[in-house]
Amino acid sequence: MLQSITKYYIKNNFPLFHSGDTITVFFEIKEGEKKRIQSFKGVVIKKQGKGFTKTFTIRKISAGIGIERIFIFNQPNIRKIEVNKKGKVRRSKIYYFRTLKGKKARVKS
Repeated sequence: MLQSITKYYIKNNFPLFHSGDTITVFFEIKEGEKKRIQSFKGVVIKKQGKGFTKTFTIRKISAGIGIERIFIFNQPNIRKIEVNKKGKVRRSKIYYFRTLKGKKARVKS
């Protein structure tokens, strides 16, 4: 019963991506009465969960500081996901990516 209800709300219109890929997520932000679309571009660190609770984490470097953000696939404010670059990594969760700096912090294409 619960599976049939959650199946109705699951989004399937996003492109397929994996850990190591560079993606851009466009999501809507509401500030007071105004709405605007903001983008977050970075490398996918991990994907986890399944069904309605599926999430993915993106990491980017901004002003020399690493920023990570967790997105829920079925979040209603996500407008679009673009895959910018496919990356080749050997693990599904690349936590070691957090400690790398400079040229070592690049993912092979």
